[in-house]
Amino acid sequence: MTRRILVTSALPYANGPLHLGHIIETIQTDVWVRAQKMFGHDCRYLCADDAHGTPIMLKAQQEGITPEALIARISASHQADFAEFQIGFDVFHSTHSEENRRMSSDIFQRLEARGLITRKTIKQAYDPEKNMFLPDRFIKGECPKCGAADQYGDNCEQCGATYSPTDLKNPRSVLSGATPVERDSEHFFFDLPQMETQVKQWLSEDRVQPAIRAKLQEWFDSGLQPWDISRDAPYFGFEIPGAPGKFFYVWLDAPIGYIGAFLKLAETIDLDFDTYWGEQSETELIHFIGKDIAYFHTLFWPAMLMGAGLRTPTAVYAHGFLTLNGEKMSKSRGTFIQARTFLNHLDPQALRYYFAAKLSSGIDDIDLSLDDFRLRVNSDLVGKVVNIASRCAGFIHKQFDSQLASELADPSLQEYLVAASVSIRQRYERRETGQAMREIMALADFVNQYIDEKKPWVMAKSPETQSAVQGVCTDGLNAFRILLTYLSPVLPTMSAQAAHFLNLPALDWSELDTPLIGRTINAYEPLMTRVEQQATDALLAETKLEALALAEATKGDGAASSPQADAEPEAQPIDPIAPEITIDQFAAIDLRVARIAQAEHVEGAAKLLRLELDIGGGVMRQVFAGIKSAYKPEDLVGRHTVMVANLKPRQMKFGLSEGMVLAAGGGNGELFILSPDVGATPGMRIK
Repeated sequence: MTRRILVTSALPYANGPLHLGHIIETIQTDVWVRAQKMFGHDCRYLCADDAHGTPIMLKAQQEGITPEALIARISASHQADFAEFQIGFDVFHSTHSEENRRMSSDIFQRLEARGLITRKTIKQAYDPEKNMFLPDRFIKGECPKCGAADQYGDNCEQCGATYSPTDLKNPRSVLSGATPVERDSEHFFFDLPQMETQVKQWLSEDRVQPAIRAKLQEWFDSGLQPWDISRDAPYFGFEIPGAPGKFFYVWLDAPIGYIGAFLKLAETIDLDFDTYWGEQSETELIHFIGKDIAYFHTLFWPAMLMGAGLRTPTAVYAHGFLTLNGEKMSKSRGTFIQARTFLNHLDPQALRYYFAAKLSSGIDDIDLSLDDFRLRVNSDLVGKVVNIASRCAGFIHKQFDSQLASELADPSLQEYLVAASVSIRQRYERRETGQAMREIMALADFVNQYIDEKKPWVMAKSPETQSAVQGVCTDGLNAFRILLTYLSPVLPTMSAQAAHFLNLPALDWSELDTPLIGRTINAYEPLMTRVEQQATDALLAETKLEALALAEATKGDGAASSPQADAEPEAQPIDPIAPEITIDQFAAIDLRVARIAQAEHVEGAAKLLRLELDIGGGVMRQVFAGIKSAYKPEDLVGRHTVMVANLKPRQMKFGLSEGMVLAAGGGNGELFILSPDVGATPGMRIK
């Protein structure tokens, strides 16, 4: 039976570029949507930019442009990045749209008519210099619980305490540095406690993962509170009907943006609103989100929909955080990889596959280990799947005029591969893409083993067996078709390229058991190249340069980048410039590109790593570098760096140090070794 499904992923905030945390979520969603479409279901993927809030207003002011101009520019960059990662939205819209304004006002008025909106005068922190009320993340001070300095207005990053901004000791505005004053303001509240019974019933119907349900129980145990849904001017957002100077809080109209995006899609195709959003709708509504915003999507959002007489989500699927090489992505550490930076150096298909191979139906964090990424993509996609096509295509083109055999040499191979379609389909459905990728790669191993056993390269040399080569290679290419069909939700571009190569209109799940025989195929072109370490090194190097540039550009700014994201530490001041030197003094320094051949801990040394550096021509240098706090030895081997080659050797307690590697560092104790661009080789002199 054909299912009708609406699918969303969380809305990226429109005040900055996309990063890989956004990309992992949209890849997970896109893979699921493409699988549903391949299975023949009516599935639509909706998304939009989250375009309201104080951070956007302030960033636009800093740039001297309107918020509308800022979000239009950011939207263009977001959509360009998503397109290169092959994210197949059916519509990508903005929360700052007439459709969303209309729906936000309508839902608010429905809630108000049912007695679910109350008004209350509250005390808020006010910046007397900027003449505006301050969001929690725009206030800093000392934690009222542990006394830690430089903590934000909602929680302490040292002891984990949560509190009101008015509880901070010695508070200051991060916008002006002024001491905030308290002022009264009337706010609108959504009466969430009224909806507790209905929300609990909804959660009991297996709508969320067990770990999320357990976390939500903590909120119920502590008692639900009315939710403040208004903000005071100046604010970039929608003004509340009948309340001049009051605006909807960004988290009210952001999820309503899903409906706004649907309405935009409905302008181009005939979609009935009640069929999709009516209280009795049988359409499935699936949300993919990060676990950090589960609170909004599994308490406030279903409660709002219930209160407004609209349908609730069928399911909300959360995923974990993305880490890089085992650590939290951090702007200050230079490990916060932007989507565009990745695209500058690496094939987006490789990342789609790697994330698919790591994702599960749970909420565990997902680690992007660049070494593992390189090895897995090279082994699985290049060494197993693509290898099948490249091994077989040459024989078909050269010896059989690009014509496949009229029948399979071993039909049991196809039967074995097609039989796996049931479990692979189930794994896609359950979001167990990691298990699906492992099963597909096991099949690829089986196919390669079949080719190895038949040895068409040996058969081709003998007149007695030469004709049998066509059947074996037809088997191989037919198996390749089946494997790429299974991989199509993950690798849509490679799937289309494979279909062209095999002279098919597309790779179709419903045609899995129809053998690929008796047809002419097109010329084979490489479908994927190996991921080289130079490329991943260059990715990290550019990311660290971006972090340094951002720290300098935002020094002293201190404003959080978005209401959803954790704010980063304020930029550290740069070191004072050293005394001037002459060009002759600088020319006397011999800077060379070096490859780190070995790296190891130094017993008894708290800060040192021992490096063996290849500086070309068979020359190796031993260097003791004080970078242990920033790097694991195994992460350095094979990387290129820059060293001072003519520094006088220095006898140390641990051995002779024959040079110095160059690294950048700041007052926060972080270190980044310098790396040359891709293409530099050991021994090159820095000029």
